[in-house]
Amino acid sequence: MRSILFRVYALRIGSKDIMLSSVFASLYVAVNILQMFSPAGNPSVFGPIQLRLADFLIALSALFGKSVAVGVTIGCIIVNAFGPIGAIDIVFGSLANFLAAYAIMLLRKHRLAAYTVGSLIIAAIVGGGYLWLFFDPPSMLMFMPAPLAMFISIFLSSLIAIAGFGYAVVKILSKPSIINSLRAHGLKVLD
Repeated sequence: MRSILFRVYALRIGSKDIMLSSVFASLYVAVNILQMFSPAGNPSVFGPIQLRLADFLIALSALFGKSVAVGVTIGCIIVNAFGPIGAIDIVFGSLANFLAAYAIMLLRKHRLAAYTVGSLIIAAIVGGGYLWLFFDPPSMLMFMPAPLAMFISIFLSSLIAIAGFGYAVVKILSKPSIINSLRAHGLKVLD
């Protein structure tokens, strides 16, 4: 099954796109590993306040398109495979990343709206969908029903990573000199 998906993906995009997806997957995993071993530790990657700093990479789909969507999806599969939740997080967490990145790519002309929609997608699937089954909501939100509290928690966390950090990185990379350099090296950058 995996080789069939890989062949379909390889037929639709070139080797540079596959390489870029691999780079984004590796970066997603590396940033999450660094965050897990930081003083904040695992709760910030897998807990009820999931401020995954690596989610800033999702915002880069506004520039690099499908390569980012595929990369952050594969990266999320790898990271969630080592998390405490298991299969539901591997499948639905990575699906949330893919859909968020794809939505950002489609809405890239309206970046603030795109990043908000991406964060809402992650919050709906992860926070409101299943995370509340495994963790108690943050204490400041305990007065709400658990799915709603977890939706809000994950939405705010994703918004910080995607619209905050991600926007800053996209803004830097969007400078004409950087865009021209990326294109000169053969990378496809979306307009």
